[in-house]
Amino acid sequence: MTTALTPGLIPSPLATPTEAVQRRRIAETAQAFEASFLSVMINQMFAGLDTEGPFSGGAGETAFRSFLGEAVARQITRSGGIGLAAPVQAEMLKLQGLS
Repeated sequence: MTTALTPGLIPSPLATPTEAVQRRRIAETAQAFEASFLSVMINQMFAGLDTEGPFSGGAGETAFRSFLGEAVARQITRSGGIGLAAPVQAEMLKLQGLS
Protein backbone atom coordinates (compact mmCIF):
# COMPACT_ATOMS: atom_id res chain seq x y z
CA MET A 1 0.00 0.00 0.00
CA THR A 2 1.34 3.43 -0.94
CA THR A 3 0.44 6.70 0.67
CA ALA A 4 0.77 10.32 -0.32
CA LEU A 5 3.99 10.41 1.69
CA THR A 6 5.75 7.75 -0.34
CA PRO A 7 8.96 9.40 -1.61
CA GLY A 8 8.51 8.17 -5.17
CA LEU A 9 5.08 9.77 -5.49
CA ILE A 10 5.94 13.31 -4.38
CA PRO A 11 6.87 15.52 -7.32
CA SER A 12 10.11 17.36 -6.80
CA PRO A 13 9.74 21.15 -6.66
CA LEU A 14 12.93 21.37 -8.72
CA ALA A 15 11.60 19.13 -11.50
CA THR A 16 11.24 20.99 -14.76
CA PRO A 17 7.82 20.74 -16.38
CA THR A 18 7.48 19.30 -19.85
CA GLU A 19 7.51 21.62 -22.83
CA ALA A 20 3.76 21.19 -23.35
CA VAL A 21 3.08 22.19 -19.74
CA GLN A 22 5.35 25.22 -20.10
CA ARG A 23 3.59 26.29 -23.30
CA ARG A 24 0.17 25.93 -21.65
CA ARG A 25 1.25 27.96 -18.63
CA ILE A 26 2.72 30.66 -20.85
CA ALA A 27 -0.49 30.85 -22.90
CA GLU A 28 -2.58 31.13 -19.72
CA THR A 29 -0.26 33.81 -18.34
CA ALA A 30 -0.41 35.83 -21.56
CA GLN A 31 -4.22 35.67 -21.54
CA ALA A 32 -4.30 36.67 -17.88
CA PHE A 33 -2.06 39.64 -18.70
CA GLU A 34 -4.39 40.70 -21.51
CA ALA A 35 -7.42 40.38 -19.22
CA SER A 36 -5.67 42.44 -16.54
CA PHE A 37 -4.78 45.13 -19.06
CA LEU A 38 -8.34 45.24 -20.38
CA SER A 39 -9.72 45.40 -16.85
CA VAL A 40 -7.66 48.50 -16.11
CA MET A 41 -8.74 50.09 -19.40
CA ILE A 42 -12.43 49.32 -18.81
CA ASN A 43 -12.35 50.54 -15.22
CA GLN A 44 -10.70 53.79 -16.37
CA MET A 45 -13.45 54.19 -18.94
CA PHE A 46 -16.09 54.10 -16.17
CA ALA A 47 -14.11 56.22 -13.69
CA GLY A 48 -15.81 59.51 -14.53
CA LEU A 49 -19.41 58.29 -14.47
CA ASP A 50 -21.68 59.80 -11.87
CA THR A 51 -23.31 57.29 -9.52
CA GLU A 52 -25.90 59.70 -8.17
CA GLY A 53 -29.23 60.33 -9.82
CA PRO A 54 -32.62 58.72 -10.33
CA PHE A 55 -31.39 55.85 -12.55
CA SER A 56 -27.99 55.21 -11.06
CA GLY A 57 -26.76 52.43 -8.81
CA GLY A 58 -25.47 54.65 -6.02
CA ALA A 59 -23.05 53.14 -3.52
CA GLY A 60 -23.70 49.59 -4.77
CA GLU A 61 -22.67 50.54 -8.27
CA THR A 62 -19.52 52.15 -6.97
CA ALA A 63 -18.66 49.09 -4.89
CA PHE A 64 -19.18 46.52 -7.65
CA ARG A 65 -18.10 48.45 -10.75
CA SER A 66 -14.57 47.00 -10.66
CA PHE A 67 -15.99 43.46 -10.59
CA LEU A 68 -18.00 44.23 -13.70
CA GLY A 69 -14.89 45.58 -15.42
CA GLU A 70 -12.94 42.42 -14.57
CA ALA A 71 -15.74 40.15 -15.78
CA VAL A 72 -16.08 42.03 -19.07
CA ALA A 73 -12.30 41.93 -19.57
CA ARG A 74 -12.16 38.15 -18.98
CA GLN A 75 -15.00 37.61 -21.45
CA ILE A 76 -13.34 39.77 -24.09
CA THR A 77 -10.14 37.78 -23.66
CA ARG A 78 -11.99 34.43 -23.88
CA SER A 79 -13.67 35.64 -27.07
CA GLY A 80 -10.39 36.34 -28.83
CA GLY A 81 -9.23 39.47 -27.08
CA ILE A 82 -7.69 42.52 -28.67
CA GLY A 83 -4.55 40.81 -29.96
CA LEU A 84 -2.32 41.52 -26.99
CA ALA A 85 -1.95 37.95 -25.68
CA ALA A 86 -0.34 36.53 -28.85
CA PRO A 87 2.72 38.84 -28.96
CA VAL A 88 3.15 38.57 -25.18
CA GLN A 89 3.01 34.78 -25.47
CA ALA A 90 5.52 34.80 -28.35
CA GLU A 91 7.95 36.93 -26.35
CA MET A 92 7.60 34.73 -23.28
CA LEU A 93 8.25 31.63 -25.41
CA LYS A 94 11.40 33.26 -26.82
CA LEU A 95 12.61 34.10 -23.33
CA GLN A 96 12.14 30.47 -22.29
CA GLY A 97 13.85 29.18 -25.45
CA LEU A 98 10.68 27.51 -26.73
CA SER A 99 10.01 29.54 -29.84
